[in-house]
Amino acid sequence: YMQMVKETKRISRNIHAVYCDKQINLLLMSDLHWDNPKCDRELLKNHLDEAVKRGCKIVLNGDTFCMMQGKYDPRRSKKDIRPEHNKANYIDAVIQDAVEWFAPYKDHILLVGYGNHETAILKALETDPIQRFVDLFNTTHGANVYAGGYGGVVDFKFNLTDNGHRRKWTLRYFHGFGGGGAVTKGVIQDQRFMASMEGYDCIWQGHVHELYHHINPVEVYDSHQKKIKARNVHQIRTSTYKEEYEDGFGGFHIERGRPPKPLGSMWLTLTANLRETEVTPEFTFCQQFYV
Repeated sequence: YMQMVKETKRISRNIHAVYCDKQINLLLMSDLHWDNPKCDRELLKNHLDEAVKRGCKIVLNGDTFCMMQGKYDPRRSKKDIRPEHNKANYIDAVIQDAVEWFAPYKDHILLVGYGNHETAILKALETDPIQRFVDLFNTTHGANVYAGGYGGVVDFKFNLTDNGHRRKWTLRYFHGFGGGGAVTKGVIQDQRFMASMEGYDCIWQGHVHELYHHINPVEVYDSHQKKIKARNVHQIRTSTYKEEYEDGFGGFHIERGRPPKPLGSMWLTLTANLRETEVTPEFTFCQQFYV
């Protein structure tokens, strides 16, 4: 496992480079809403433990925290706070608890990005929960976790030989925006990104609590080989671990007519070899309970 990733570098505040050998295994997650009582912690822990078994690096694309129970927050509800966080120093209690809970994954978490729930805390309370979590996590456990952005790039670089045979694969992450739509499921936003972004192998969003993978080939001209080619751009959406529907009895989610949502995330294996000019990605839904 340790040979899979040679080095990780922070290029800028939201660009990170990961230097690999021939293969890397990843678990891409978003919208854990870890501190919400509705978070399925049993499933989440099962998936994180499976990531450790597989030697994965883990990337968190926003809304790791819910943090809606501050006294300033109009969304607060007495039933939606975990007892261990029901303290005067609410935000501190959540962060400190998370630092301990995620400790078994200290060698596996690569990057923690921002979601709208974390930026809402920054806006309302003028404190940055992601940077605080990452700083305390690294200090406590001697880890090397990076804070990302609401959007950013993870650039995977594969060094196949000592004499310069290299491959690269670029992941563009963005937490997401909008309501998702009962019909479009957020896919319409993917097409907007396809029209306004260029040069990425994969564009990854969360936010709307959907789970899908679409392949969008685009035409490119290879000026070196003088050929017109199709290049795959992968659009993925990772879901949540917050179960809000349950039996459909009631609550915020139900009253707005929102449907049941899938729980889970996405496995990604990237493989590079000398026979192929492109890195091969393999996406698999991470939904089941692993034994």
